[in-house]
Amino acid sequence: MENGKRDRQDMEVNTIPRKPRVLLAASGSVAAIKFGNLCHCFTEWAEVRAVVTKSSLHFLDKLSLPQEVTLYTDEDEWSSWNKIGDPVLHIELRRWADVLVIAPLSANTLGKIAGGLCDNLLTCIIRAWDYSKPLFVAPSMNTLMWNNPFTERHLLSLDELGITLIPPIKKRLACGDYGNGAMAEPSLIYSTVRLFWESQAHQQSGGTS
Repeated sequence: MENGKRDRQDMEVNTIPRKPRVLLAASGSVAAIKFGNLCHCFTEWAEVRAVVTKSSLHFLDKLSLPQEVTLYTDEDEWSSWNKIGDPVLHIELRRWADVLVIAPLSANTLGKIAGGLCDNLLTCIIRAWDYSKPLFVAPSMNTLMWNNPFTERHLLSLDELGITLIPPIKKRLACGDYGNGAMAEPSLIYSTVRLFWESQAHQQSGGTS
């Protein structure tokens, strides 16, 4: 009887679904000051790792990140690799993640993604991304940068890749201008990603409650 009880308990433990693995990324926009808040939003629901570009570190307060979130920078890409056969960080992170969320997405990183460039850890992850897995972007830039014709072309390229846009909002920007281009609030980014993930899981389970 005792063995049977243990077997049932083991089965119950094994059937508990694991948390989603969310890779959060910040590129070089002033909205990176909200990245710690974004990480806190996700950690209650998901396993979270973070990737940041060199320019985002001008705005990001590392101490604002939850303690359980590992932060990766461009330096980590090379410090973890010495010889052929060693793990390649951008590949390992791509394999680990169920979802990639880039918030904020700067105009520069948007252009890199659209052009297929991969000159840092984040853009290497994107270039190596498995597009059967969701990828969300939340742009942040000056209004005239957002309205620039290049932005529309670049967004079309992202749409062709299957990348989901979380549009910017109108507000007073950090530069003093008023208009569209501010990153969506972290709570909205979180709720958008979670709703998408849970609706996909519901469909995969056959729509049963």
